[in-house]
Amino acid sequence: MTQKLLSPEEIAVRAGEQLSFLHLPETDVFADRALRLRALADGHAMRDFLFFVAELAEAQHRALSRPLAVPLPTPEQIDEAARAGTPLLPAEIWPRAAVWRDSLRALLADLARHLARGPAQAAALQLAEASDEHLETQAGRLLSGVMLGLDLASAPLIAAGLQLYFVRLVRQTAAAHAAAPVAPFGRIDDPTACPCCGSAPVASIERLGSEGARYLACGLCATQWHYVRVKCTRCQSTKGISLQSLVAADDGATTTTTDAVVQAECCSECGHYLKLLHPARDNGVEPVADDLASLTLDLLVSEAGLQRHGVNLLLLFGEPDESPSPPGREH
Repeated sequence: MTQKLLSPEEIAVRAGEQLSFLHLPETDVFADRALRLRALADGHAMRDFLFFVAELAEAQHRALSRPLAVPLPTPEQIDEAARAGTPLLPAEIWPRAAVWRDSLRALLADLARHLARGPAQAAALQLAEASDEHLETQAGRLLSGVMLGLDLASAPLIAAGLQLYFVRLVRQTAAAHAAAPVAPFGRIDDPTACPCCGSAPVASIERLGSEGARYLACGLCATQWHYVRVKCTRCQSTKGISLQSLVAADDGATTTTTDAVVQAECCSECGHYLKLLHPARDNGVEPVADDLASLTLDLLVSEAGLQRHGVNLLLLFGEPDESPSPPGREH
């Protein structure tokens, strides 16, 4: 009897069928992020900034713990998105309700109470007093990737408000339509984009308990979705894929390693890369936090001529519009 041998691609697809395609954000998503950031900050070159983002994540967690309803998509919108194979809540064009601005201002006020007096606290209080028009303009630029006119100093704070809003939106939509004939979230035509909000992944991660399956992690709504391994997360090519990583050497330099917690999956076909996290090597990993703390790896890979695929909204680079550098936390 002759049995057909499956290709690696077919094996991966069949394995994916046995796994949960989606993992929606949990209630402790921001608490886990804050915990990881504090662990990574100790002795890190970006210590002050990582501590600041940890405070920000803790403020997000406190806000998410408080009930706050947001306007949800209708069954008609869910059905339309499912038929079109598009994300239900496309971040760039989804009409943000005014409640996101109110929530952001409350988040900033709470954050300021937990910061020492200094530039970071002043930036939070100043942004809390900004006009609705300013907040909407900055949010629009942030979500569309428009760097011109984007205030890089306040971008992490705006991003935190948007993350909070979209995590709420995804969680409440899933709960409200759990028994609906058409599931609100599922596979879309573009497997490289978040099935919920359409954002690019901030990183990918091998989930524990999922037989080492790789998931892409959204940096906006924190959704994770299954994606075939050894396949470019941008152009979807299975050719020219390599992994790069680094660790600190005894002499203070950096050297490559094959068992690093964070690696860059590089594609020679399109010239882009995305980080891959290995929880089996450190079960505390968190996509946004570990991406922030591995900036040196970005610099190493970019020196080889590769471009980053995906965005971490909490740390952007570009030409600021007369803006100071990102605030740090005073100690």
